[in-house]
Amino acid sequence: MRHTQSLAALVAALATVGAMSVAHASSHREAPFVTTAPKIDGTDFYMFRSYEDGREDRVVIVANYLPLQDAYGGPNYFSLDPNALYEIHIDNSGDGVEDITFQFRFDSQLKGLAVPVGDKMVPVPLVNIGQIGAGDSAAQNVVETYTLDIVRGDRRTGMRMPVRKTDGSRSLGKPIDNIGNKSIPDYPAYADSFIHDIIIPGCDGTARVFVGQRREGFVVNLGETFDLVNIAVPVEELGPQGQDARALERNTIGDKNVTSLALEVPAACLRGSTPIIGGWTTASLRQARVINPQPQRTDQTAPATNTGAALEGGAWTQVSRLGSPLVNEVVIGLPDKDLFNATEPKDDAARFADYVFNPTLPKLLEILFGSAGVRAPEVYPRSDLIAAFLTGIDGLTKVEGSNSVPSEMLRLNLDIPPTPRAEQNDLGVLGGDLAGFPNGRRPIDDVVDIELRAAMGVLLPDEVDPPSRDSRKLKYTDGARPDPNDYLDRFPFLDHPLPGSPNEATAIARR
Repeated sequence: MRHTQSLAALVAALATVGAMSVAHASSHREAPFVTTAPKIDGTDFYMFRSYEDGREDRVVIVANYLPLQDAYGGPNYFSLDPNALYEIHIDNSGDGVEDITFQFRFDSQLKGLAVPVGDKMVPVPLVNIGQIGAGDSAAQNVVETYTLDIVRGDRRTGMRMPVRKTDGSRSLGKPIDNIGNKSIPDYPAYADSFIHDIIIPGCDGTARVFVGQRREGFVVNLGETFDLVNIAVPVEELGPQGQDARALERNTIGDKNVTSLALEVPAACLRGSTPIIGGWTTASLRQARVINPQPQRTDQTAPATNTGAALEGGAWTQVSRLGSPLVNEVVIGLPDKDLFNATEPKDDAARFADYVFNPTLPKLLEILFGSAGVRAPEVYPRSDLIAAFLTGIDGLTKVEGSNSVPSEMLRLNLDIPPTPRAEQNDLGVLGGDLAGFPNGRRPIDDVVDIELRAAMGVLLPDEVDPPSRDSRKLKYTDGARPDPNDYLDRFPFLDHPLPGSPNEATAIARR
């Protein structure tokens, strides 16, 4: 019984058959193409009623990109792609089609800072030449900015309107990554200065936006997973839910950073014909790219100007997609992973239903651990997973009516009030907390354990498939548990990123 309750078992099983050879976390490096373009790799998507004091009438949406960032990863850190289109989509009618889209476009300016060397001013090879702080970027050599638009209707043909700061300006600043404590002595204060108050056309009241590096908020034990499920916690030692038994394994990616696109929007701005909204994030690239064989300055007197390494053009083509966690990671088969990333939710039932109706995940667990009592539910189609992944849960996140279309999205019931931070249960709905996953997703929600238990049939009625009943009741876990102290209690909720220096900072995070 040593390994029956581990997500490690799940991942090892998939790795055994080659389906997870490039997977690293919730949706990190989950499909072949995105491994070649990490800047557009969507890693996690959160959507929840804000539990920040006094802001409970707001919805927080966070889309993470660019996975597995080592804090010390200079001299070129983790900028987003100015040739990509990053989008957050909201369906407020239940038809699997976006009604509201938030579009982020990025720009990177090289200032060309130089220092005197002999009788010449020579450009430096670093992104900064001195300290940086809130309101002081004079020593910063690379500056990222972005614009934000809202589109109502179809993302490409609908009405697009610019989002502006409350002072009327269009350009939004993004903090540089956390180079280290010498370069940026007070990173929290510096990063907080890039939380912008914004006006969204068609919405009453102000909203907020932040784009920048954050500490990785997803929690999973992966190192021991790939070592033939070398988990140190036997099943019989796992205590009941609510104890610390699920915190006995190390969070393998706890020493990584990620880049977040975070919005706080009045809930009334997102509500449509139903209180239930669906959300997902995508990234798109241009169809054509021409590589410049000799990228160089176009003007020798202007060191910051160059022709770049590539020229891109053509129609936008979606190459990354993420709604609920772990779907493309452990539900969609390897041959269809790139296709899933390129498609829209409205087409999911026609293209990917077999992966939900006849899931491979439980069967792989049974193959590896059947001798330890693990039994995959023999119920087809899996009506419980159809609710979890395609339609929403009756009475909680399911949109009723003839217009409702089965589609993979993260769903949130705006009528369910947020649970105060101190009272949140990291098993979400399974733990009796209706404001948690799969009703939206908060940073604290342990989606690994929740989805593993759902896949193994915890939602099935007792009278269904008696041979798997005992197995379905096991508290499957990877042993790694989110720590509330690793998150902020305010927007943007994910913690400040780990610094690249001093070395002790990341060493502590690895423990």
